Amino acid sequence: MRLFLLTALTMTAFAANSVLNRLGVGPGHIGAVDFAVVRLLAGATVLGMLIVLRARAGRGGLAPGAPGRRIVGAGSLLVYLFGFSLAYGALDAGVGALILFGTVQITMFAGALTLREAVPARRWIGAALAFAGLLWLFAPGTGAALSPVHAALMAVAGAGWGVYSLSARGSVDPLGATAWNFLFAAVPGLLAGAALALRGVDADGTGLGLAILSGAVTSAMGYALWYAILPALGAARAAVAQLSAPVIAAFGGLVLIGEPVTARLAVSALMVLGGVAFASLPRRR
Repeated sequence: MRLFLLTALTMTAFAANSVLNRLGVGPGHIGAVDFAVVRLLAGATVLGMLIVLRARAGRGGLAPGAPGRRIVGAGSLLVYLFGFSLAYGALDAGVGALILFGTVQITMFAGALTLREAVPARRWIGAALAFAGLLWLFAPGTGAALSPVHAALMAVAGAGWGVYSLSARGSVDPLGATAWNFLFAAVPGLLAGAALALRGVDADGTGLGLAILSGAVTSAMGYALWYAILPALGAARAAVAQLSAPVIAAFGGLVLIGEPVTARLAVSALMVLGGVAFASLPRRR
């Protein structure tokens, strides 16, 4: 029961990033770039504090690891953060989370092919179903039309997070790697923050509070908790657990923002999440 509750809390934190971003950027409480910068700096601060405290407790070092991997990780993290925030200028929370999640999975599948990993038939089928679900979401028809530009920005963010995830595979210290990726990315983040300060930050107190909450709590603390429970979950259960994030985001958007859950979104979600779930099934012995 404890593992289930911790997993549910972590998935809620991941989904909350979509809702918080939409609450801040959508109504104009804060600019999209401003939100991304504040979120990045808040997350880097908390994660940096976590690895320092861990090192003082003798449970880990402070070495950043391979410079090449950190550069790839920080670069892809920046693509994700800024694409994510810019996309929520027009996308609903649930729709954005679904596009993000589907694109992440497709990017990681493409990465496995590029790295010439063995890809079983169930993953081909699952990836095809997930891709078809995204195509159905974008297809013209009844219901509210998606902004092609903002949908593309979220797809770019998903590709960035997929590359980020691929760069972190095989890491012996995922939490430390994430902290250093945030800290490396914080360098251009500080430069962007200085530029924003010179022109004036486009944000009110509500927007700044939502961005700090997203960075310090639902991003930094959410990632820290996720890496703490990953060993107990295992790869297959972890992959399936992440299927709940877009659903929670859609529910949060419905309750907190009043966003509609359309039939098209429901069908697309079933196709995308069902495809990922099928691809995550363990190989039969």
